[in-house]
Amino acid sequence: MTEQDTKPVPSWKIIVAFLLDLLTSFLVIGYIIAWATGGLTESGFSLEGGPALLLFALVIVYFVGLGRYGGGTIWQRVLGTNR
Repeated sequence: MTEQDTKPVPSWKIIVAFLLDLLTSFLVIGYIIAWATGGLTESGFSLEGGPALLLFALVIVYFVGLGRYGGGTIWQRVLGTNR
């Protein structure tokens, strides 16, 4: 397929992919950091200070790294918005 043969991706798919990626990365990476630093609680996890900053940094790395070098984030691939 050439670039002329591809259809534009609907905006709603891009937004949904972003929101699902944000939620997924926050929950998965946050849980791993909380497990490693003792931040697990009965209702999930709680991060403050350094672990919270590490979470924000790793979520940014997730988006930038997979977006540029990994062929798209997980939900971009699932929804087909990674063209």
